[in-house]
Amino acid sequence: MQTVRTRIAPSPTGDPHVGTAYIALFNLCFARQHGGKFILRIEDTDQQRSTPESETQILEALRWLGLDWDEGPDVGGPFAPYRQSERSAIYLQHVHELVHQGHAFHCFCKADRLDALRKEQMSQGQNPGYDGHCLHLPQDEVADRLASGEPNVIRMRIPEEGICSFDDLLRGRIEIPWSQVDMQVLLKADGLPTYHLANVIDDHLMQITHVLRGEEWISSAPKHQLLYQYFGWQMPALCHMPLLRNPDKSKLSKRKHPTSILHYRSMGYLPAAVLNYLGRMGWSMPDEQEKFTLQEMIEHFELGRVSLGGPIFDVEKLDWLNASWIKAMSPEELMQAFMAWQFTPDFVTKVIAQIQPRIHRLSDAVDWAGFYFRGAVPVTAESFTHKKLSMEQVRKILQLMLWAAEQGGAWNHDSIQKVCMHWAGALEIKLRDFMAPLFIAIAGSASSTPVMESMALLGPDMVRFRLRQALQQVGLPSKEEQAAWSAWVSEHPLTA
Repeated sequence: MQTVRTRIAPSPTGDPHVGTAYIALFNLCFARQHGGKFILRIEDTDQQRSTPESETQILEALRWLGLDWDEGPDVGGPFAPYRQSERSAIYLQHVHELVHQGHAFHCFCKADRLDALRKEQMSQGQNPGYDGHCLHLPQDEVADRLASGEPNVIRMRIPEEGICSFDDLLRGRIEIPWSQVDMQVLLKADGLPTYHLANVIDDHLMQITHVLRGEEWISSAPKHQLLYQYFGWQMPALCHMPLLRNPDKSKLSKRKHPTSILHYRSMGYLPAAVLNYLGRMGWSMPDEQEKFTLQEMIEHFELGRVSLGGPIFDVEKLDWLNASWIKAMSPEELMQAFMAWQFTPDFVTKVIAQIQPRIHRLSDAVDWAGFYFRGAVPVTAESFTHKKLSMEQVRKILQLMLWAAEQGGAWNHDSIQKVCMHWAGALEIKLRDFMAPLFIAIAGSASSTPVMESMALLGPDMVRFRLRQALQQVGLPSKEEQAAWSAWVSEHPLTA
């Protein structure tokens, strides 16, 4: 009997998203329920956006939740390496096999031609897609252009007519006309694969039997099915999970809602409660009980109990569930939870170093250090009144720093100082005045420990949360302001 093998394959291009944890949870439960294996693979072929810091945060966040994997980049396994950036030779071998068999072709089209094609198609109400311009180039011409070193990508052939049909474990039979499927780029000009090629090859070579992923990938299933057919491989069973949604039913996004797993850790949510809540997203226990452990979910897990309605991520409901977990703890267990949250020797020592020059009695620490252990800080629009800054300048400073905190990458005193000095100079504002709104937004007071150090200690997740809270008080930028400020940022780039 074939061993069930599932996987989660996050891209290390930003914060560890709650959607990643949600999909990981269901993959883990399905594998464990069937006595199988759960694999973690890092899809880091986007070399411009992928960072080691992001990968570290993803592993840290999933481990904090208790979602442990059997194979992965940090624990190894029989199908290593588990980072796609380390598997380039494998992809090259397979994509050239597709070209040799006539299932893929070299495309030499330049970006300006593709942009013009896309605009023309959209103006005519057509689905944008590649028009097959290089599909039938003579082989000798292709060979000459390759020999000259002309940049190119490799695209897959797609049937020109007919319908692709495949089965989904939740949705049954799905049919998509081939006319709606683009001639997907498989290998980029830099020699790295796209998600679609690497995904199929890795899933096959790692013997993945079931792919549980978000419903946004349904439109990609025909491309994947076709690649499996081209290679002569059996496709894993597919299951497309409903997406997490904001209360307004839009796709959960950090623009409207904190989405980083580490944000919820910083806010003081218990990992068991967060897992419990994610498990309730579109799934229910047989007895409908709302509070359950990961082990209980594994024991009772059935895909048939997944609801296809878009689950709403409701923080108030998460608060209620987290409170239920806290109330069920013994005082000793709760103390341990506090210690694991923020009262670790490492964090407290760093906070003490900031407040030590400012306190006269140990009891003064409550006032000086309190904001390090809060979620939101109490601020109003009036809190940001400044004798040298207009409210528009305050709002712009807060938004610029929010964008900076959303960029990812290094987050420490030096990187924060560089950003602050750059934007203060570009705005022609003294650094002291530029920092004033940040003191209020981050600490809730103009009298605080050095705010750059505070931002570094709190981390980008909590900084983003407090900057958003501040902007909600002084006024979120309108669409017109967002566009204008974004254009201004482009005109004043932060140099490396």
